[in-house]
Amino acid sequence: MRIAVASDHRGFAIKTKILTLVAELGHQALDFGTDSSESVDYPDFAVKVAKAISDRQIDRGILICGTGMGMCITANKFPGVRACTCHDDLTAEMSRRHNDANVLCLSADLLGDRLVNRMVDLWLKTEFEAGRHARRIEKINQIESQATPE
Repeated sequence: MRIAVASDHRGFAIKTKILTLVAELGHQALDFGTDSSESVDYPDFAVKVAKAISDRQIDRGILICGTGMGMCITANKFPGVRACTCHDDLTAEMSRRHNDANVLCLSADLLGDRLVNRMVDLWLKTEFEAGRHARRIEKINQIESQATPE
């Protein structure tokens, strides 16, 4: 899979580690910035990944900021993006299994390296269960299409 990873300044150190992990897991890891720990605005980097997901240029994305919430809010403004802020193994797994999340949002300030590694690995390996969940995702898609101007 083609996985884009981006962060703001608070997530820069973790982003670098995640890029390495994603590559070690056999995926194409794409760095969408930021390139340092200098202060930047998280929406600028969430937009890059969300637009690439929406345009189907990448398969999935991982976004990191202080809490993960700002990145998540921004990413979910784009059609076809299902971004989830996850904080443990269960939320990472269920975001894929039941919600077919294509963007994982993480907190740089609240999660340790071992937990982040486990979550990323689990999130990348977990398949969408479909079945009754596919019907719900389709409802989300319909809501989105009604709310998005042509």
